[in-house]
Amino acid sequence: MKIRGLLVALGLLLVLAGGIWYSNHKGKDSAEKASVTPNVLTLKEADIVRVEFVRPAGETTTVLEKDSSGTWKISAPAAYPVDRDAVTALLAALSSVASDKVVDEKASDLGQYGLAPPALAVTVRLKDGKSKKVLLGEVTAIGSGFYAAVEGDAHVYTVASYTKDALDKSSADLRDRRLLTFNSDKLARVVFNSHKTETEFGKNASGEWQIVKPKPYRADAFAVEDLIRRLKDVKLDPALSADGQKKAASAFSAAAPVATVTVTDAAGSQTLEIRKTKGKAEGDDKYYAHSSVVEGVYSVETATAKAFDRTIDDFRNKKIFDFGFNDPSRVDYHSAKVQTTVSKAGEKWFCAGKALDSNSIQTLLDKLRDLAATKFAESGSSASEIEITVVSGDAKKTEKVSLAKSGPDWLARRDGDASLYVIPAATVDEIERAAADLKEDQSKPPAKK
Repeated sequence: MKIRGLLVALGLLLVLAGGIWYSNHKGKDSAEKASVTPNVLTLKEADIVRVEFVRPAGETTTVLEKDSSGTWKISAPAAYPVDRDAVTALLAALSSVASDKVVDEKASDLGQYGLAPPALAVTVRLKDGKSKKVLLGEVTAIGSGFYAAVEGDAHVYTVASYTKDALDKSSADLRDRRLLTFNSDKLARVVFNSHKTETEFGKNASGEWQIVKPKPYRADAFAVEDLIRRLKDVKLDPALSADGQKKAASAFSAAAPVATVTVTDAAGSQTLEIRKTKGKAEGDDKYYAHSSVVEGVYSVETATAKAFDRTIDDFRNKKIFDFGFNDPSRVDYHSAKVQTTVSKAGEKWFCAGKALDSNSIQTLLDKLRDLAATKFAESGSSASEIEITVVSGDAKKTEKVSLAKSGPDWLARRDGDASLYVIPAATVDEIERAAADLKEDQSKPPAKK
């Protein structure tokens, strides 16, 4: 009897435990389902072919369309090219419009939510010819969200302010604002006219920028790339009124030229001209730009415009050696006071078969790496007094430099380069000392066990 009663009690306990588990599990599933709010709209980005923004308050309608070639363009209020990043972000936002919650499952009066008429209606046309219209209304009573609905659906949702901002776009938000639209990756030629000098940049066989005209010079790659970046930073003001356009065009016609830049990529050439009007006081100067690919004249920020007020010397490479941060494998240094040849084997440097102190050789390498001209000379033919040869790039690159005294400074000439680099005497003295101060490695090898 006792055993039977015990078994019955155990069975009841198992049933009760199972009921509790099922109740908890079901409750958890219900809570998880309740926490997932439905999307206001779900689409495939690839299916979207047209987006129309209508603001019943009287603002201009904006229409964004994909043409037969698959290129997005603004067709209203006027025809404009688009900012591809802005359009990509918009399509991503339209493909999944998330809601915070459903506030009305069967709304009979959309007007109470500011949805009839809406503050903004975004109509999305799909490639199958069907359309979806998202309505955005007033700010919610509590919080900073907005009411939203889809035409033909009785549900009213709330969406976060950032969701509303992602959909609320005008032509100014979607328009390509660049005055030059060249492809930086395909850029092959840049012609820079400034200070009555035409400087042409081209790429060598290694894809590095070089000065082609007025004479072949080594180019400062960072300076050329900065010029290209500045060109892409010159942008129009899409909100500029017709009256503002006329004033800018008038100021441009009377302004003094600063620079004209022509860039050529695989699609062709584009030109940007920058001019300056002189202000009454220092800092009051104003700059304007006109592009060959965008209609109109636009003002340019002073900091951006001043970057075009350069001479050819600003783009010439003033570094004497090109081995950069890759340590060379051999250095020959010959002057009246110092005659030395050092070479690298493994991680150590040697001179006449003897290992060198790492600090002393590193000092010499750093001095050679940092050696740079302060300016360029037009002439000078003094006899060479110092000869330096640096081998780098796995012995594939050899740079030979000769230095000669010229007044208070020195003139440096690279082998195969017609440029004359002006080097301060103090800099040359430091290199001479570093070459003379090379020391043998005094560290003792580890004791053998």
